[in-house]
Amino acid sequence: MLHPQRLLYLWLIRRSGLFDRQFYLSSNPQIHWLFRRFPERHYILMGEDAGLYPNPDFSPFAYLRHNHDVAVNGQRPFEHFLRSGRYEHRLTRDISDHVADGRSAVTPLRGPGLNRHPQAVVIHIYYPDLWEEFRDRLRRARFAFDLYITVTEQGPDTDDIRARIETDWPEARVLVLPNRGRDIYPFLHLLNAGWLDHYKAVCKLHTKKSPHRQDGDAWRTHLTEGILPEGETAELLQRFLAEEDCGLWVADGQHYNGSKWWGSNLERCQRLLAKIELHAQAEQLDFPAGSIYWVKPPLLDMLRGLALGFDDFDVEQGQTDGTLAHALERALGLICAAGGLTIRQTSELRSPHPAPSPPAPRYVSAFYLPQFHPVAENDDWWGKGFTEWTATSRAQPQFNYHAQPALPADLGFYDLRLTQVMGEQAALARNAGIDAFCVYHYWFDGTRLLEQPIDRLLGRVDVDFPFYLCWANESWRRNWDGLSGEVLMDQSYAPGFASQLARSLIPYFNDTRYQRPDGTRPRFVIYRPEDMPDPAAAVAEMRALWREAGIGEVELGAVLFHLGGEGPVAEDLFDFWIEMPPHGMVTQDDDYLYGGALGNQMPVSVPAQFGGVIYDYDRVRSRSLDPAYVDSLPHNTIAGAMPSWDNTARRGSAAHLAWGANPLRFERWLRELRAHRLPQAYRGEIMLNAWNEWAEKAVLEPSAHYGHGYLNALRRALGRDDNRDRSR
Repeated sequence: MLHPQRLLYLWLIRRSGLFDRQFYLSSNPQIHWLFRRFPERHYILMGEDAGLYPNPDFSPFAYLRHNHDVAVNGQRPFEHFLRSGRYEHRLTRDISDHVADGRSAVTPLRGPGLNRHPQAVVIHIYYPDLWEEFRDRLRRARFAFDLYITVTEQGPDTDDIRARIETDWPEARVLVLPNRGRDIYPFLHLLNAGWLDHYKAVCKLHTKKSPHRQDGDAWRTHLTEGILPEGETAELLQRFLAEEDCGLWVADGQHYNGSKWWGSNLERCQRLLAKIELHAQAEQLDFPAGSIYWVKPPLLDMLRGLALGFDDFDVEQGQTDGTLAHALERALGLICAAGGLTIRQTSELRSPHPAPSPPAPRYVSAFYLPQFHPVAENDDWWGKGFTEWTATSRAQPQFNYHAQPALPADLGFYDLRLTQVMGEQAALARNAGIDAFCVYHYWFDGTRLLEQPIDRLLGRVDVDFPFYLCWANESWRRNWDGLSGEVLMDQSYAPGFASQLARSLIPYFNDTRYQRPDGTRPRFVIYRPEDMPDPAAAVAEMRALWREAGIGEVELGAVLFHLGGEGPVAEDLFDFWIEMPPHGMVTQDDDYLYGGALGNQMPVSVPAQFGGVIYDYDRVRSRSLDPAYVDSLPHNTIAGAMPSWDNTARRGSAAHLAWGANPLRFERWLRELRAHRLPQAYRGEIMLNAWNEWAEKAVLEPSAHYGHGYLNALRRALGRDDNRDRSR
């Protein structure tokens, strides 16, 4: 039975609502089971005297140090705070001695990472006295890795810890950073610089003491031993890498589930994830606790996509909850789940989950847009010097967290009259697993548009650019959709057009780089066959001319468009059909997040003046795998996927876009296509929409937002990661 004075204290604690039961119990797991039913009593009887935190923001010892009158009078610190201190805005926790100032003085990193081994270890050292503990743990783990160490600026102690590290581990790369974001910002600094590129997995460690926990040292030991077990690390790491659906590896007990773990981080986590088009729901939370784990590249690419820097992180004030670092810890688990990836604990890896590897695609193509050079017609229609870059760079965000404009990275604002650019594109594509580009061919009854890139290529036999052509037979209209608006260039299908078109293609078919995926027949695609007055007659006319000209048989394909045309097309008229997301995949009310029958379902704010349509990228991915949808396709269909879709650059506030697109979800889509669609797909092929449709944000090329994220996702999802170019 509590003393009456303590009963009054208990009543005060419960009435205040400032005692965080979940936090107290999770921070002090050694509490006797009986007291776990009455944690406030434990705190009153012994927890406060031991310095335990009743909530993330209150340290009893710090309160006494900073409030001398409370200590002199012998008052209980939390009781004083509840009665009067909170109204007086008293200091409740220690502020670090090494607080970073508000100015960003961090020098951008230059040069490549170490890149000697397939995996890396990153350690952030805030407590220099713990270096030897981590050094010994790594030595006992016995596996090969590159070591990166970040050290907090701590005056003369900084030189001392650097010297100790250099003596103990001369191969390590050591970097000194200001104390901001604790272990999270230093890790992201290395990641954003590209130093963690090319690794199959990265182990993230830090010198954790957790002063708010009674078992801080034991917890740190458990976290590090769990993912670096002596005698087992190498074997478990290989199992971790072998499980394609596994994104994170943590120590036992560190995979936290349930909304009870949100603390005060939900709202900030939602804002954070919106930057990469993901949404945190209050009832769902699944994350790696403790910030010590092994992590795979798909998650690293997404963390880099957040584009977080020094000034984004809170000034260090001893916070135990509610900072960007705490929100990011939870966001990582939600990112993992969005990619269809799991968090594995060490004991789970000891019982591996073997899964047969799905078949790799036999052939991968990507649609390719040549509209990246000025032509006289575009000068007349859109203004002098117009190219695809003109609209792309002028795009404006239409709502909160709308990632526009979409801008290029490595290749810059290229001009395709420079044929060497096409060689650079092909090298990037080949490294990611793309076999050929399906290049749009603009032919209007003998008149060509945007022909310079591919025609100049024919004269440059030294440029390795595997390609085949797709006749983009839509009329050009001012609203860019080929369906309505002022006609700029009409596709009239004059008599004899089919033979004339077929004859004009022969020089391309004869180029050694022109693709024959089956080893014999050159491939040609028609974008809208149903627009031709008599598709069957036109195809027969083309085939007859090619045979007569000595080309022989041509592998002829067509795109599955979402709208019908004037001429009905028999399913067997073509050798194959191409699935082209998002065409035909947005069909139900709940596919729409905005502009549909269900009204505004967007997880971020959209202004009323936006008159476009927003649909759910993840629903498109799911639709492409739905058995009923797949059964509706022609049997000889090439499976398709898109990295993203957003035509804001062309249509402004009337844009159509897919929200929720990012490299992680694109990679998930491709993994699932391999597992569920390839066995039935035409020749086991995949078609990607697209390589460089920048004004529609259907882009695989390196971008300012995600860097090589989409290419990395493609390479991994196609099962070609072992062949990656480690020189970049």
